[in-house]
Amino acid sequence: MSNTKELTGVALLNNAAYNKSTAFTEEERDRLKLRGLLPAAVGSMKTQLSRVMANMRRKDSDIEKYIFLSALQDRNERLFYRLIIENFHEIMPLIYTPTVGQACKEFANIFRSEKGFYVTAKDRGRIREILDNWPHDDVRIIVVTDGERILGLGDLGANGMGIPIGKLSLYCACAGISPEQTMPVMLDVGTDNEELLKDPIYLGTRQNRLRGDEYYQLVDEFVAAVTDRYPNVLIQ
Repeated sequence: MSNTKELTGVALLNNAAYNKSTAFTEEERDRLKLRGLLPAAVGSMKTQLSRVMANMRRKDSDIEKYIFLSALQDRNERLFYRLIIENFHEIMPLIYTPTVGQACKEFANIFRSEKGFYVTAKDRGRIREILDNWPHDDVRIIVVTDGERILGLGDLGANGMGIPIGKLSLYCACAGISPEQTMPVMLDVGTDNEELLKDPIYLGTRQNRLRGDEYYQLVDEFVAAVTDRYPNVLIQ
């Protein structure tokens, strides 16, 4: 994984793991070639948190707050996780239950950026190969779902990816796990939800669910592949 010694300028600002936005100091702005790319004021973490909370609270609904927080995670991870830690009782219901249920139902509609890893039935025989596309080499915890039973909402297919994303965000904030050591996974084996299959913007595999021996063979291959790629991983 790249670090701040390797990243400078726009590449650094576009890296959510290391971007500090206006919190970069004057010295850092010179050393990391950020001069001119940021507003003049150097903001403290406290100032950033105050701004973000005020902006979030202006949103009219919890799902809009969820989208706002997801976008924050995409651009500035340290601010995102600090926000959760310092405002846990307010933020937790927005990034996980109950709001995550609505986020899963609307997953395709509110999709903004790629998060997580998707395995489909078409990947059988090469799951270990495609795992090398994941950018991190020290994954310690994977949360995986096939989207069939999501929070009592039934079969949401690939829309269920919101659950692994949300759980791992909480694990990072509450258990101190590095985001780089987490991996949300969707086993996209289709869906029996006819509404989703007919939805033109649905992002998952458009077929009825894979079941029986073929399903279990896919799961077995996935588990073998991830434990080979990441020997120290915990799979939930």
